[in-house]
Amino acid sequence: MSSVIRITDFSSPELDIYARLTENELLNRHEPEKGIFIAESPTVIERALDAGYRPVSFLMEEKHIAGQGQNLIARCSQVPVYTADFQVLTRLTGYKLTRGMLCAMYRKPLPLVQDICSQARRVAILEHVMNPTNVGAIIRSAAALGMDGVLITPGCSNPLYRRAIRVSMGTVFQIPWTYLEEQEEAGPLPSHVALMRRLGFKTVAMALTSDSVSLRDPRLLSEEHLAVILGAEGDGLSPETIRSCDYRVRIPMSHGVDSLNVAAASAVAFWELTKV
Repeated sequence: MSSVIRITDFSSPELDIYARLTENELLNRHEPEKGIFIAESPTVIERALDAGYRPVSFLMEEKHIAGQGQNLIARCSQVPVYTADFQVLTRLTGYKLTRGMLCAMYRKPLPLVQDICSQARRVAILEHVMNPTNVGAIIRSAAALGMDGVLITPGCSNPLYRRAIRVSMGTVFQIPWTYLEEQEEAGPLPSHVALMRRLGFKTVAMALTSDSVSLRDPRLLSEEHLAVILGAEGDGLSPETIRSCDYRVRIPMSHGVDSLNVAAASAVAFWELTKV
């Protein structure tokens, strides 16, 4: 049976993990095996538990202990449950977005790139996408629209940042993802492009160039294995990545619009490229 501990003071150390530790402190870059993240809302917490993440503690309004949180607490006996008055909890940044329930959870070791790709037909690669909202939205689209995995370059925002998890609606726990490592020996090709070629994937750069083909080009659907590479907000993909990809692809536009936000573009691309 979980113990319920009432918090009356916002400065209580039990709230540090929810109220005062930064994302980087939670991430614990020096000892990633000790890293923690915060899941918000009953649905997101349940998806994390279903994916095998271990809880550290819960924080919720008292009304949820016998309400929305009852089943979650029952799944996690021996995990402390902190509760506080609404006036205390509303001092938490972004509390209104949590639906009255948070859970601190341990991170898990990430899968290997090769393991994700071994059974995959379509994967997404995020190149220096630094906005956690976009990272979460792209992962949600990837999970919903039939992609088999998401690979992330080191310059991207972490998918387990609170905002990324929130925007993904917990789908970050439902599709495999991992980080790509920079490889100095990649030669003339960007390391992630070289790696995908070694793994048998054709690479697709989402980019507006003079030789871009339409997303509807039938050659794309005929490819057995595709890696769709999406670039940073504003700058897009690096010139080296664009030059080295097997395809440069654009989304057909109307009304003089030249491009979409990277998260919106990802949804269109995933929908089109996962058609059977």
